[in-house]
Order: sequence, then structure tokens, then C-alpha cells
Amino acid sequence: MRLRRVNTGLGACETHTYAVKAYNAEGESAPGDPVTVTTAGCTGGGGTLPKHFLTGYWHNFVNAATELKLSAVPNEYDLVAIAFGEATATPGEVVFALDPGLATAVGGYTDAQFKADVQALHQRGKKVILSVGGEAGRVQVADSAAATRFADSVYALMRSYGFDGVDIDLENGLNATYMAQALRSLRSKAGADLIITMAPQTIDMQSTGMEYFKLALSIKDILTVVHTQFYNSGSMLGCDQAFAYGQGTVNFMTALACIQLESGLRPDQVALGLPAGPGAAGGGVVQPSLVNQALDCLAKRTSCGTFVPPRAYPDIRGAMTWSINWDASNNWSFSKTVKPHLQGMP
Repeated sequence: MRLRRVNTGLGACETHTYAVKAYNAEGESAPGDPVTVTTAGCTGGGGTLPKHFLTGYWHNFVNAATELKLSAVPNEYDLVAIAFGEATATPGEVVFALDPGLATAVGGYTDAQFKADVQALHQRGKKVILSVGGEAGRVQVADSAAATRFADSVYALMRSYGFDGVDIDLENGLNATYMAQALRSLRSKAGADLIITMAPQTIDMQSTGMEYFKLALSIKDILTVVHTQFYNSGSMLGCDQAFAYGQGTVNFMTALACIQLESGLRPDQVALGLPAGPGAAGGGVVQPSLVNQALDCLAKRTSCGTFVPPRAYPDIRGAMTWSINWDASNNWSFSKTVKPHLQGMP
């Protein structure tokens, strides 16, 4: 005999987990495997992004990594985040311009050439977004006026350069309330295909009380993906709250991603952010093969370390790396290893 239960009164884009037990005169059975479902109404941007995709940051500045024109980004990358949009003296306002040092380093690069390269990436089926902030970024959205300026200025840059969305990478203060207001305003201007990503530091996603986590949950209905920086953080507690897992391990990536997966974000909104190789970060550099193991652990509960997640998340979104330039410096090891694995995931 089949029994059917209908839950009513659920909101749009809510995630719920169910486990079924059988009852008779002898008592109840053990619960079956949990099943997680999401209600309709999720409208997070992404358009033609693959089910599992690879994100990489492109440097608009010169450092020890290889300097590249945007046209040199290889096909392994599905989403390219331009680093970075910067603040002005006006709170909330974001500006972008090609760095003169970069232009010199790559043998000349004009604004027009950059815009043409954005369009060329579009023709290859790629998405390009503007990342706002970075380690030295000082973009501040702390009131309604700043939220309006943020939305207006980012939208103007999207129209000028052809960007498909925005990445929030603020490492020097974030107000969840007003940034949510800014992003919803931007969404109203740009439409349903707007891509919104976030790149919080590991500490920022340790609990739902942190501002980044509050922001992610408050815009869950329009959020594309959170690719937390699982590096430069030292040891951290995972979702089991039992151990401080060391960075640079499968346990670290899976146990910390589990916090987000078990605390309200959908699996398709969670990705793993890792350095592309030596030189890209001060700590947490991993072999790309370990990223693949972590993805399999989360998607299928196979290839895990000592930490095994409470359930499988087959819709885990993918991976991000800092950065495309550092990947180039390390013979493209990250993208050539991780992208084929993402393509092979169901």
C-alpha cells in the first residue's frame, strides 16, 4: 500500500529533508535514507552555466603570477571573475578600469580590446562577471543610499563591459542587510539571468550568524553560487563540530562545505574554492586531485577522508580557483585536472 502526504504552506525556494519510517503494532522501523527536495520558485541566475562548473579569477593587476589577456583564458573555465571592481570616495560606488601596469606587461591592452575579449568569451559559451573587493578592497555598503549607488554603478559597468553579473569578495567588512538590498536592486535592473556569486573567507561561513552567511541565506532565491575560499585559514571546525580539520585536506573541504549544505544553502549553490597551485596562497594549497576527491565525497559519499557527510549532495555545483593566472603559472594543472572531473559528474 502506498501512502502519500502533501505538505502545504511551504515558501518558494525552500529546502527540506525527509526520512520515512514504517509503523505497525510492533513499533517503528529505522528511518530510510534521507531525501532532500527544494520547492519551486528558485530564480538564481546562471543561464547556460553547466550543472557542475569551474570558476576562475582573472587578475587586473600585476603580481608574481603569469600576466594574461582575457583572450588567453582556456576553455576549461566556465565562469571568469574579473578581479577587481574598486571603491571610490563615494560609499557604495564601484568603478573598474584596466590596470596600466597589466596593459604594459601583456604588450598593450586597451579598453576596447578588453571589451572585445569579453564578447569573444561569450561567443565561446562562457560567462564573465565583475568581482568586487578583494583583500585590499574597501567597498562599503552600509546604508540604503550606498546600496542604491552600488546597484547603479555595477549595472552601468555591466552594460559598458558586457559583464554577466557580480561577485561579492569583500574581506574588509560586509553588511548583510544593505548588501542584500543592493543585490536585489541590481537584480531588478539586470533581470533573471543576473549571476550573483560570493567568495567569503572560511571564517565567514562558520555559522549562520556571520554576515556573509546571513547574506547568502537572505538572497537564496536569486543567488547563483557561494565559492568559499578554503585556504589561508588554518584549522577550522566542520559541520560535525567534533574536530578542527587542517586546511589542505579532503576532510577540510568536505566538513566545511557541509556546514553550508546543512545550514540552508542548496547543493547547487555551494562550490569549493582552492588555490591553483604553489604561490597562489599562503596556506591551503592542495593537489587538484584532492579537489576531485572532495567533490566525489560530497556528491556520492565516496573517496572521503575520515569525515563522511551525513548525506550525498549530487548537485554540488563545482569548484573555483584563485586564479586563472596562477593556474597558468602552474602549467594549467588545476583546470586540466578539475574540469574533466566536473564534466564526468552526473
